[in-house]
Amino acid sequence: MNIALKQLRVFVAVAQEKTVTAAAERLFLTKPAVSMALAELEKQLGQPLFDRHHNRLTLNSEGRRLLPLADELLHRTQSIAQLFQRRGPLTGHLAIGSSDTVGNQLTPFLLRDFRTQTAHTDQSLLIGNTAGIVEKLCDFELDIGLVEGRISEKHLISQPWLQDEMVIICHPEHPLLNQPALTFSDLSGTDWVLRESGSGTRDYFLNHLAPELQSWQLAFELNTTESILNSVAAGLGMTCLSRRATAHAVRDCRVAELPLHLPKPRQYWLAYHKDKYSSPLLAAFIDFCLRWRPGSDPIVPATERNDLTDLT
Repeated sequence: MNIALKQLRVFVAVAQEKTVTAAAERLFLTKPAVSMALAELEKQLGQPLFDRHHNRLTLNSEGRRLLPLADELLHRTQSIAQLFQRRGPLTGHLAIGSSDTVGNQLTPFLLRDFRTQTAHTDQSLLIGNTAGIVEKLCDFELDIGLVEGRISEKHLISQPWLQDEMVIICHPEHPLLNQPALTFSDLSGTDWVLRESGSGTRDYFLNHLAPELQSWQLAFELNTTESILNSVAAGLGMTCLSRRATAHAVRDCRVAELPLHLPKPRQYWLAYHKDKYSSPLLAAFIDFCLRWRPGSDPIVPATERNDLTDLT
């Protein structure tokens, strides 16, 4: 059996893109060349790797067995190619996925500090909701995910990262702002503007705040924090968001924070595929994330870190 690296690159691209056309565009190859390489690989292995439905290809059980091995081999090959290029101690590309709040409020500063400390600059950042990031981690399209929603996918390793404080945000002239001794019962019957299903922010509301409310209505479902803040500023409802994500809007008096303490902080998670090849770059980034503090706090060894409960 003589499996070529080109065949494995084609296989991984097709597995991630789901169609031959998209894989060909990604690899800068013709569609016949991609189809031929995939057919040759399946012929050498003696079995198909995909279930074919019209123009879409979905990994079958054998394809899912091969994907982590192919991904590891391609990354190891990349490491060999870069070994003698003398571009610094860390080489290779790092594909990072972050959910909305983490990606907008924390990850850019995390990457700034990582680049400063390591001089490694070849990273990409994809921002989406937690469910989307988890799907791309499972398909090996991302190396690591930093998300705000709890992960139950059995193929992923997830560990607690940072914590964040959640707050209730309303229109700056909302009558509840003037009510003394405000309680959750005062929010009964209110309209809410929330993130879409699959978002960690939405999950937090449903699991920790909604049970405290006697009744509530969904006014709007939106997929970005800024659109939610604008909707609240327009008087379309209340919302529950990270204090980090709302600080600028509160400071500008576009919205206001209700003086209610939410039952528990929100946990952020660091996640990666259990079969993902742990390259020196990925291992270094994971270690850096676990030691990192937002703001100007110094990096401390992971063995000395305490639970991150106050990050405001």
